[in-house]
Amino acid sequence: MAKIYFGTAGWSYKDWVGSFYPENQSTKFDWLEFYSQYFNFVEVNSTYYVYVSDKVVRSWLRKVENLDDFIFTIKLHQDFTHKRNYDQQKTKAVNYILEMLDKSERLGCLLIQFPYSFSFNSANADYLRELKELFQNFKCFVEVRHKSWINKNAIESLQQLDLGFTTIDQPQIGEALSFEPVVINQKAYIRFHGRNAEAWKKSIWQLPDNFGKEQTYQERSERYNYLYSPGELVEFEQIIRPLLNMVKELYIIFNNHPKGDAVANCFQLINMLENRKVKVPQTTLAKYPQLSEIAL
Repeated sequence: MAKIYFGTAGWSYKDWVGSFYPENQSTKFDWLEFYSQYFNFVEVNSTYYVYVSDKVVRSWLRKVENLDDFIFTIKLHQDFTHKRNYDQQKTKAVNYILEMLDKSERLGCLLIQFPYSFSFNSANADYLRELKELFQNFKCFVEVRHKSWINKNAIESLQQLDLGFTTIDQPQIGEALSFEPVVINQKAYIRFHGRNAEAWKKSIWQLPDNFGKEQTYQERSERYNYLYSPGELVEFEQIIRPLLNMVKELYIIFNNHPKGDAVANCFQLINMLENRKVKVPQTTLAKYPQLSEIAL
């Protein structure tokens, strides 16, 4: 039986208050503790922007210590993927937090996410080999967004490096990757970015109109502002279900985080794939009354 981990990309969003987190919070209320009561997996996005301290990681571990199977995926810092400006000290910093989580049996994997411009060629394949050597002690998945990676040679190169492939759903713009799940070494990772095509176009800095523009957090987040419809989720369920006989581990992440849409869609897909009622907080039921049909 495949072990399925469901979660969202990040958990610390102020606009989830009222749609997931309760409005009236006590001083002792903690978002991660609340989140972990509903999902068994979270993707840590902050590690893409900052090198978190061991103190921060220990606080995560304390907040989930009473849960049997809750795990974290760490997104690799942009210094390694977008800027390609890293050194031994930065590499040690990443390995250190991975080791902390791994020793506590809380590590899912390292997510290595590249920009749209990262196409398949020999130079980029060599760079992946370089990164894998830096983090060779840990399970790693690569997220690419260019369709050139969907070919036999690209997948074989990832398999030889023992790198998992991250299947993504995103707006189909230009040379964007389509939603075609790939299983490598009985593992698969799926991320849902939403289908807000207009906002996505504005956020791709490589496009001529966007080159050199610095975007605010809200502008960057707008491309993920999208609620998947029940029909779209049924299509995903039909594509994903056959994978359950092919994998030992399946990671499913919703990144359409604005307003809490990722939470609602994640609950819906859990219901579909696991054929069971889902524990849903009252705040989410109030915002998304359609979930009452699947709620415990």
